[in-house]
Amino acid sequence: MIRHRRFLADCFPMGEATVRTLEGPTAAAPPTEERAQQPSADRPFMRVPRRLRSPRHPRLWFEVLLIAVSYWTYSLIRNAVPEQRAAAMRNADWIWRTEQALHIAVEHTVNTAVNSVTWLIVGMNYYYATLHFVLTIGVLVWLYRWHPGRYSAARLGLFATTGVALLGYYLYPLAPPRLMEGGGFVDTVVVHHTWGSMASGNLADMSNQYAAMPSMHIGWSAWCGFVIATVARPVWVRVLGALYPVATLVVIVSTANHFWLDAVGGLLCLGVGSALSYAWFGAFPFRLARRVAVERA
Repeated sequence: MIRHRRFLADCFPMGEATVRTLEGPTAAAPPTEERAQQPSADRPFMRVPRRLRSPRHPRLWFEVLLIAVSYWTYSLIRNAVPEQRAAAMRNADWIWRTEQALHIAVEHTVNTAVNSVTWLIVGMNYYYATLHFVLTIGVLVWLYRWHPGRYSAARLGLFATTGVALLGYYLYPLAPPRLMEGGGFVDTVVVHHTWGSMASGNLADMSNQYAAMPSMHIGWSAWCGFVIATVARPVWVRVLGALYPVATLVVIVSTANHFWLDAVGGLLCLGVGSALSYAWFGAFPFRLARRVAVERA
């Protein structure tokens, strides 16, 4: 019996996936873990060293500098795009007529209805002006402090989303509804004398007024909502995160700053940004470890 077992052990050594055919043994197949780590042509970025694609503990000084420089560059490029007024008006007219033909043109109805409630529309003006930046920065800070292992992947998705949006501003100039000639839309910031948009009132000259497609109010709010809904633990926080982009959609339409199709463009940008982040890190942020080891110099 012992000799029989030794004979089997010699023929079929443990730890090797040896395949035998009628013609003889073939080369041993590598273990499963090794196969998963091998670069593959159908896996993006797999040839990039793993250490460059692995989440790292973020460094505060670098993140603050990166966010500041990135937003400055984003604003510079966005406002440097030529204000093609004629093309922007034609595109706005085409979108409006298309929505009307499809019976989905609800922007004018929502804009005039909400504008009749002063306290509500004034609140939406301030929502539009502030929450877009405050909550986005807040989510980044929250991830940095309590979910550092997921921070880099989430931040890459946000930055990639914003980068794709810049192409949209250049390739498809679009006037917001409030600037359409004869559209009957109300510029709620001007009418109610509130500050609510860099593209309205006295601040109009500081911003490209024809960069409405895609809507980064939706792109950024949907990014915030996705991160909060998938990473946060309390159910009520997840629900609020999921509702945030919905509320933002109501605001951008009510204030006549966007067509609702601009929101679709923002979601498409987020999809591309999220796909790039997934391809680089191999997982969505909520699938990564909450914390990673701190690198020591």
